[in-house]
Amino acid sequence: MKITTDEQYKSVMAQIEVYLQKATQNGGFQSLTPTEVSDLQSMSLLAEDYEDNVLKLMPLTRKPDSLADMLNFKMFELKYKQRDLASLLEITPTRLSEIMNGKRKVNMDLAKRLYKKLNIDPTFILENA
Repeated sequence: MKITTDEQYKSVMAQIEVYLQKATQNGGFQSLTPTEVSDLQSMSLLAEDYEDNVLKLMPLTRKPDSLADMLNFKMFELKYKQRDLASLLEITPTRLSEIMNGKRKVNMDLAKRLYKKLNIDPTFILENA
């Protein structure tokens, strides 16, 4: 089986939630039957495949390794578009685009805003700016 539609994905996620709630309310995953554990694992893999290949979600286990990746992750996390992020950072969308494409460097003022407004680790900013 493979998830091919948003409706199927939502249905699988609802079923996963039922199992997670049961485990939470009853003291952990050991409260699930072997069949429920197997079903939960299968559904989780199906949902992950759909997210990776159809929804193109950034895996939570992958850490951003560039400033552009980090800014893309923050936009995803905040559900912002590039112009929204530029507004939050008090820069023009063009300047943000140039920074994200490696055509412009981050100055100290913007580095401070990245830290204060997006909670990006200063060490990460310095190493990847």
